[in-house]
Amino acid sequence: MKLRVLGAYGSEGVSQRPSSFLINGKTLIDAGCTSSALTVSEQLHIEHALISHTHLDHVAGLAFLTETMALSGHAPSFLTISSIDSVVKGLRSCFFSGVVWPDFTKIPTAKQPVVKFRDLEENAEQQVGDLMVRPVSVSHTVPAAGFIVHDGSNGLVYSGDTGPTHALWKAARNVGQIDAVILECSYPNRFGWVAKTSKHMTPELVERELDKLPSDVTVFIFHIKPQFYEETADELNRINSRQVVIVEQDKTYDLD
Repeated sequence: MKLRVLGAYGSEGVSQRPSSFLINGKTLIDAGCTSSALTVSEQLHIEHALISHTHLDHVAGLAFLTETMALSGHAPSFLTISSIDSVVKGLRSCFFSGVVWPDFTKIPTAKQPVVKFRDLEENAEQQVGDLMVRPVSVSHTVPAAGFIVHDGSNGLVYSGDTGPTHALWKAARNVGQIDAVILECSYPNRFGWVAKTSKHMTPELVERELDKLPSDVTVFIFHIKPQFYEETADELNRINSRQVVIVEQDKTYDLD
């Protein structure tokens, strides 16, 4: 399993792109960015997008990806956007609404649209492309899911945006092939009150969360806010654990 980091941050800065990961060149996990990280040819190979929640820094790239697919003339038959029911409903009503962005579930035609949505059953493993995916609700300010993803040999856990949570880690411990956890951390410790209100993580909270995670896995940290990157990274680097690694944007991690 190859994990390419398209966007590693919890917002946008100069050369800092919002959260987006690409598995095996075909499946997005969140889409805060796409066209700013991928060539047109690479975008046209994408078949699926797993979306954790509807906040802009996790979905903005869907706009330009679907436009590229619709206009290319060489697109796959459609992009399947998958998540739990409440997230899909939010994307349908607020994002692909014809107001914020055209409704690509009807473009080019209603019978052959670029976008199709799929509701994933919570806490159940189901096939998405060549991957097995289990969505688990996490603790955020809007309905949100983390994902347990594997290909039968290798796997990962993606937290999406969350504060301290339990159900995702409990479910992950029952999956044998977890090689990595991709865990958000948005703010430095001095903004703990902001993290608590907005249901995000700080380095202190990450350290407390480690005991809940599957054992002996690398914990890749993403979603640091660009304006606090140096401070947050310094606090993360003080955590007494070799498990914790801040992801590098544009790097591909081989989880085989």
